[in-house]
Amino acid sequence: MAPRQTGSRKRKAPALAASSLGSAAGGDGPLPPKKPKRPAALRSLLHYLKGREVGARGRAGLPGFEGKLRGYAVRKLPELLRERELALGTLNKVFASQWLNARQVVCGTKCNTLFVVDVQSGHITRIPLMRDRGPASARAQPSCGIHAIQLNPSKTLLATGGENPNSLAVYQLPTLDPVCLGDRHGHKDWIFAIAWMSDTVAVSGSRDGTVALWKMDPDMFHGSIAWHNDAGLPLYAHIRPRDVETIPRASTNPSNRKVRALAFSGKNQELGAVSLDGYFHLWKAQSNLSRLLSIRLPYCRENVCLTYCDELSLYAVGSQSHVSFLDPRQRQQNIRPLCSREGGTGVRSLSFYQHIVTVGTGHGSLLFYDIRAQTFLEERASASPHFSPGPAGRKLKLTCGRGWLNHDDLWVNYFGGIGELPNALYTHCYNWPEMKLFVAGGPLPSGLHGNYAGLWS
Repeated sequence: MAPRQTGSRKRKAPALAASSLGSAAGGDGPLPPKKPKRPAALRSLLHYLKGREVGARGRAGLPGFEGKLRGYAVRKLPELLRERELALGTLNKVFASQWLNARQVVCGTKCNTLFVVDVQSGHITRIPLMRDRGPASARAQPSCGIHAIQLNPSKTLLATGGENPNSLAVYQLPTLDPVCLGDRHGHKDWIFAIAWMSDTVAVSGSRDGTVALWKMDPDMFHGSIAWHNDAGLPLYAHIRPRDVETIPRASTNPSNRKVRALAFSGKNQELGAVSLDGYFHLWKAQSNLSRLLSIRLPYCRENVCLTYCDELSLYAVGSQSHVSFLDPRQRQQNIRPLCSREGGTGVRSLSFYQHIVTVGTGHGSLLFYDIRAQTFLEERASASPHFSPGPAGRKLKLTCGRGWLNHDDLWVNYFGGIGELPNALYTHCYNWPEMKLFVAGGPLPSGLHGNYAGLWS
């Protein structure tokens, strides 16, 4: 009989007993090696980023950690952004923009120019606009420009305006070859807004008071090279809308039912529309459009932009001095409107990312609103290295550069005494993987000619 264990060796008895039990139960052969204990997960930002840098497997598998990191980045990124202005020459007012890839942004202007700018080199490439089949005399006046640019979900098609701003033009990506044009069977006035419902179905909104649903035939863009005629000019299909619906007339101002902005909810398959008579309209978007409801907006002046957040199931509408939040499934809206307080120059562009709303104003500034906390992001005061910075109590505001302004007779006669005119920020778009923000616009007064574009990173 083995001597009885005593002293410090007694604490090892459970392990020895387990080993003996394993030997008896396992039969012949040696025991498998004991599985090493998994080290405790390191939940610091440094270890996460180091793991991502070397491609460590499972480094992002920490439950909820990557989501928390993204949420932290969304709140912290705005105060870290620094501006680099981009020279656009003599183009007039950028109204719309979208990222094509990590370094190229496609833009549309008031002077009816569609172009791609390389944000690294500053090089600009103009894209030829598609022309209607009708005679030139029948085309609308081109002075309104391109107000909308949207990419389909798979980023294989781009929809925007044509040479005639009443027409819907669709290009193939990444080549930007022309695919099709919706012209004389579509809108009778300028297109202000476009939204994709799927890779092949788009909706356009016009100031003629209608929304039109368009379906692209996949056979039209299976090839990557556009057809050309004998003169070498590109050929494209001419399409007609599958459905056209009229915005209901408001009793207060029946002539001002122009559609100004659209936003699509993929989760609910619903389309939100804002009209200049101060109403929000909701449509069920399937093979056609069927209106679900119309809501009178709390602020009715200059409702010109609209965005939707799938995560929060909320629409946000920008007006002259407020952003209103709408949940169509709630009779009473629980989120109070926010006031931009930017001199009444209006909210000109809006975007959602997670719980942060970015607001571009007519006064040349970007504001950031945390919808969960229902407060604007604040500046951080400088502090000693031994203390973390605390809120300074001032609203975080990114003020954009001067851009370019044509000092023509109109400017001399009406604005010559003003030192600097801020640029209205008509468009902005994020490239979140690269943590960059493209912002563009131009002078707010309609008669002034100028532009602004900047890359914030």
